[in-house]
Amino acid sequence: MNILSEVETRVLGSLVEKELTTPEYYPLSLNALVNACNQKSNRDPLMKLDENAVSQALRSLDKQGLAGPADAMDNRVTKFEHRLQEAFNFDRREVAILCELLVRGPQTPGELRSRAERMHHFDDLGQVQSTLQRLAQREPPIVMMLPRQPGTKEARYAHLLSGAPQTDAQTDPPEAAMSAAREAGVTHSDPDGERITRLENEIAALQNEVADLKRQLAAFRKQFE
Repeated sequence: MNILSEVETRVLGSLVEKELTTPEYYPLSLNALVNACNQKSNRDPLMKLDENAVSQALRSLDKQGLAGPADAMDNRVTKFEHRLQEAFNFDRREVAILCELLVRGPQTPGELRSRAERMHHFDDLGQVQSTLQRLAQREPPIVMMLPRQPGTKEARYAHLLSGAPQTDAQTDPPEAAMSAAREAGVTHSDPDGERITRLENEIAALQNEVADLKRQLAAFRKQFE
């Protein structure tokens, strides 16, 4: 599986979202797809793509078997569809979670549950977490858990269709955070909490390395298929 660009990710996510939320208007014409990519709701980051950028992304996705022109009797306007089901054989829960990660970036399980409601109803947080676990255990993995940000209770998850996300800018190393706190006159009286945070960051870093190794191994195997 090739690494998707930011534009390809947005195009793919928008196609999936519109199939699940407005099936009566799906597949999408090029103009409708451009509008879906650029809409201001349920998107992070906001984009301003033109038809040329979207068309180029569609050609790349078509080569990878992830999206392309839809078969239709009416050929007056070419319409486009995603092919995630054919490529990965996802169930409805997996598609909904992955779609949210594609169009809005890294999110916590709680955020995913509320935002994916328009595409699939999750009875509880456990269903979201089990879905994320299945996606993370695929070969190669589709999602990964990011290091927990300082001051937050829930870890965020990110998709891996665009490669492993950069996390250095998202969270300060424990030593830097402690140094900043000391400079501000804040003292720490919870060494166990500091140790847990450090271990969580180390585990997340190891998960990143394992995900990279799995992708490299998959690419190596593909050369001999």
